Amino acid sequence: ESMGLIYSRLNNPNLEVLEDRLTLWDEAEDALVFASGMAAIGTAILAFARPGDVIVHSEPIYGGSDHFLRHVLKEFGISIVGFPAGVPFEGVRPALEAAVGERPVACVLVETPSNPTNSLVDIEAVAAWAHARAQERRAVVMVDNTFLGPIFQHPLAFGADLVLYSATKFIGGHSDLIAGAAVGPKSVVGPIRVLRTFLGTMASPWTGWLMLRSLETLKMRMTAQMKNARYVAEFLAEHPKVAKVHYLGLLTENDPMFGVYRRQCMAPGSMVSFDVRGGEAEAFRFLDALQMIKLAVSLGGTESLAEHPATMTHADIPHDLQRRMGIGAGMVRLSVGVEHYEDIIADIDQALGAV
Repeated sequence: ESMGLIYSRLNNPNLEVLEDRLTLWDEAEDALVFASGMAAIGTAILAFARPGDVIVHSEPIYGGSDHFLRHVLKEFGISIVGFPAGVPFEGVRPALEAAVGERPVACVLVETPSNPTNSLVDIEAVAAWAHARAQERRAVVMVDNTFLGPIFQHPLAFGADLVLYSATKFIGGHSDLIAGAAVGPKSVVGPIRVLRTFLGTMASPWTGWLMLRSLETLKMRMTAQMKNARYVAEFLAEHPKVAKVHYLGLLTENDPMFGVYRRQCMAPGSMVSFDVRGGEAEAFRFLDALQMIKLAVSLGGTESLAEHPATMTHADIPHDLQRRMGIGAGMVRLSVGVEHYEDIIADIDQALGAV
């Protein structure tokens, strides 16, 4: 018997229509909407991981995801093994296999581009490795597609089993809701749907309604933000007070991940991270001097935002691990909005003048 609209924790019209629409970009069979991005990630992992299992993940990832893997799952007897983003997978595969050993891998969580370094992971190579080592169970390859999706990257096309979103970001797009999403084949989404029902991690009907509004302008917003980010990144790359810019659009053919970028990504997106020369004090001076760009930890909204990953989004990660992941004391992460790019650059320029 097919379950009708009997209770909003199970299903409701707003979420059903929204979930149907969210399948379209990724050409997925099914979708689920959650109360937050972390609700989507947590529910998805718990649907497949069991005590004694290993979760393999790329590094760095969003600070909340890192904390969930590193600290929460430990209490359930689940181990984690990380591997670096930003380098060809074949180069890190031997060390990864040695660290995992013969233990069963329940899930692989990949974040590409990574938060906050914009480092790439070769989804196709990781998925092929994870699926080839399947024994009694096949590892579920999950890709956090928040930075580029659902417009500029489609992980299912490269062998991923599940695509995860913090829909708070670009999908919501207006900084007025918190939500998450998971899309993929029915065989993978089904167990997550069951667990969502009993954990109660679904989004509310009101949030579903707001997201349906947001979908109407999703491609226009992300395209405008991406075009602005190109100008911003090029300006930062030439500024004497900026040591390095982390932006996909600046990758050259000499970069070992350039081929992955051209094959996997349809555009560079609108997330730009850069290292202010000096360190934390200089980065703080820059952030304090901003006038139009807001200091906040979210991203993907129509307004431009800036934050300091080492002390904000990734503060729970020990400093030595931050440095290993490429998160320096002088790093600033920008989420470029839809304002006129000349206004964004003018604000960045005057704020760098305070450094």
